[in-house]
Amino acid sequence: MSPHPQRPRRPRAGLAAVAAVAAAAAATLVATGGAAAAVDQPPAQNSARPAVLACGTTNLALGHSATASSTESAAFPASAAVDGNGGTRWSSAFSDPQWLQVDLGSAQALCDVTLTWEAAYATAFEVQVSTDATSWTPAFSTTAGTGGTQTVSVSGTARYVRIYGTHRATPYGYSLFEVAVHGTGGTQANCVQSDTPNFGPNVRIFDPGMSAATIQAQLDTDFNNQKDTQTAQFAERRVAQLFKPGTYNVNDNVGFYTSVAGLGQNPDDVTINGHITVDAFNASDAGNATQNFWRSAENMAVNASGGDRWAVAQAAPFRRMDIRGDLQLYPASYGWASGGYVADTKVSGQTASISQQQWYTRDSAYGSWSGGVWNMVFSGTSGAPATTFPNPPETTLATTPVSRDVPYLYFDGSKYRVFLPSLRTNASGPSWAGGSTPGSSLPMSQFYVVKSGDTASTINAALASGCNLFFTPGVYHLNQTLNVTKAGTVILGIGYPTLVPDNGVNAMQVADVDGVRLKGLLFDAGTTNSNALLTVGPSGSSASHSGNPISVQDVFFRIGGENPGKATNSLVVNSSNTIIDHIWAWRADHGNAGSVGWGTNTADTGLVVNGNNVIATGLFVEHYQKFEVIWNGQGGKTIFFQNEMPYDVPNQASWNSASGVNGYAAYKVGPGVTSHEAWGLGSYCFFNTNPSVNSYHAFEVPNNANVRFHSLLTVSLNYQGTITHVINDTGAVTPSGTTPSNVVSYP
Repeated sequence: MSPHPQRPRRPRAGLAAVAAVAAAAAATLVATGGAAAAVDQPPAQNSARPAVLACGTTNLALGHSATASSTESAAFPASAAVDGNGGTRWSSAFSDPQWLQVDLGSAQALCDVTLTWEAAYATAFEVQVSTDATSWTPAFSTTAGTGGTQTVSVSGTARYVRIYGTHRATPYGYSLFEVAVHGTGGTQANCVQSDTPNFGPNVRIFDPGMSAATIQAQLDTDFNNQKDTQTAQFAERRVAQLFKPGTYNVNDNVGFYTSVAGLGQNPDDVTINGHITVDAFNASDAGNATQNFWRSAENMAVNASGGDRWAVAQAAPFRRMDIRGDLQLYPASYGWASGGYVADTKVSGQTASISQQQWYTRDSAYGSWSGGVWNMVFSGTSGAPATTFPNPPETTLATTPVSRDVPYLYFDGSKYRVFLPSLRTNASGPSWAGGSTPGSSLPMSQFYVVKSGDTASTINAALASGCNLFFTPGVYHLNQTLNVTKAGTVILGIGYPTLVPDNGVNAMQVADVDGVRLKGLLFDAGTTNSNALLTVGPSGSSASHSGNPISVQDVFFRIGGENPGKATNSLVVNSSNTIIDHIWAWRADHGNAGSVGWGTNTADTGLVVNGNNVIATGLFVEHYQKFEVIWNGQGGKTIFFQNEMPYDVPNQASWNSASGVNGYAAYKVGPGVTSHEAWGLGSYCFFNTNPSVNSYHAFEVPNNANVRFHSLLTVSLNYQGTITHVINDTGAVTPSGTTPSNVVSYP
């Protein structure tokens, strides 16, 4: 527990806000027979080239739905041939003919298929393609199959691919370790730069051959520029500090808008003998860490004498870390902190939250855990405490239903690549616990590196050419919407690249296609109202993406703070099966002069979910002026929700969701929803502009046995206003003393 359990929380000013139509080309594309070689790009040049279509490297079959004519036994399912694991396989019955087919999720322009056979291979087989899984067209045929690994060229546009065996090489069945399907998908052979691009002036790349003093001097310079809560919190400086594989004897204090990451394929490829630290660094912080926003650490091992300290608030992910010792999530002063998020991480010693108000940990391993103030949530984490909510307030799920680790940059010794971790279901523990993280990778030659000087026009040209995007640290003003239309597009940011829509445009729209991955972006609303900052799938999207979902990870939204931003909605998710993994949507409660006020930084809703079977793991949404989360899709799941209602409600008459209903629920499940489940949810009020303001409840849901909530609470911070009920008409009014009102389960 907190060493000051009765101490009133010092209210911080902050926590924040959260339809692309796919123009699917039906033209038949012919395989080129292999990817063209990348051409080096002069570092100073950064303009889009015309697309040169080539056979891509993304495995379109990976993790998708696979079926077969038969299986030898339950140990050899069809799914084993598309799971990315070379140690598992599909094996058929011992007869002819037999087939295995995979649903790619949407129509794709195909170029080749790679078959990795076990010893029981086919001498005669066809690769067949179809748009409807009913009418099949041969794309390749042979009567002289050789087994081993065979890559065969195919052409055509299809959603379904079938391997149809007619003659076996052995008395056994047909057996495939893996089936990989590749497409052109608009992949550009030469996106802009080589596989060793110039990442621009805001990216530091450290090599173990550099002296520790040189590296430390640069880290200290960056920190001094980024540390001050009063001057750096809403400045436009952005920086990324990247460490190539090796060992470093340095200490890194991490300030605002700073990303620190190792460039190994796995965390232990980079070792820091020192500390990666966030604390209440400034006198103005008064010992509290409640404004330690927008900073990150990822993909490193740390040998920290006395433990490593990561005392953060929102938008400060701690991912893929190997902490050899203890991890302290609270300030050294024991002041308040308002975090936080850990994923895919191992801590050999104790992880202690102490004064952290709430925290979420996903797919990790702790030696042990200590602490709990209001809402501590764990999923798929060994060493986590048992569920004891509300005393102490711990909620633990043995596994995470659906998860996928973030894409990340790494250096393989001669060139840069981006690794794409595989989808996990019912996961527990770090993805790299048994060795390397399963997945695939892309060369940097398939990425357009976005740097200072790029415009919405150049970025859209790169997207239209089939490029992935790698955003470097900076602030990018957009005078047109960024349109992401290609399946499998990766958009990866480092150093908190910030996208600002101008003139009321929506910042980004993603089509209803498979496998788009968004990571590491900050959407900052412009001064003319946008309807939405990010939209995933157009309205009415209905395709299933269960085998290869869209993911939105470490993506943050801000309304006001630096400028008087306005956006009706921050994030709208229409695509089914989307993974929302750690977002902070924040309508600013503090900031630069003139950037904050009830009629100044206006925003209705942080997150709207219309897609089915969407999962949110680590959902932070705060201060919006109407319903902060609206969930209309069926089958939704949320693991951990943290919310503060708007501080600045001027009076009750201006803030009623319906006649006779005070205020707006923080989390509203639509009345037509018949299935929804959520764990570990907290909503707090601090109506300091007018403490007579009341919200009738924090959670508004249909009364249905399949709409279930677990471990939820409300708190009135410093007793500034009240919330009458926790969920619907259940739960007591928020008491004085900054004490929670708890509900263990509903209904």
